[in-house]
Amino acid sequence: MTIQLDINEIKKILPHRYPMLLVDRILDLEPMKWAIGIKNITANEMQFLGHFPDNPIMPGVLLIEAMAQVGGVAMLYPEENRGKIAMFGKIDKVRFYKPVIPGDQVITRTDVTKVRGNMGTIHCEGKVDGEVACECDCFFVIKDKI
Repeated sequence: MTIQLDINEIKKILPHRYPMLLVDRILDLEPMKWAIGIKNITANEMQFLGHFPDNPIMPGVLLIEAMAQVGGVAMLYPEENRGKIAMFGKIDKVRFYKPVIPGDQVITRTDVTKVRGNMGTIHCEGKVDGEVACECDCFFVIKDKI
């Protein structure tokens, strides 16, 4: 069964809002297992005012955040996790293979590689035009809002 989420459904799961809500759509997910999501990169995003105005490149930290948010949807989708937040504990094995620029669409697949209680790890891979642009492993903890 395919689970697809638009931006309004994503906002019911993730606590993020503009300018930090970086997932535009979830194409499919299996809760607590994996998710595939989209981040559309547009020229009018705030980071391109300074990174870099004459040669806009999506900042790596925002790519990592966007990929992690796709994983956050997979982890927070179950009813028992709604209203909670998934927070970074560690980011590991980060690799950037090609610049991501306005006009690109990053399709991220996150796989949950380990869960123990309210903690776990995910592997994230972001592709542009079918080519891997970046990847990382994220350790997270799910907790009540602060």
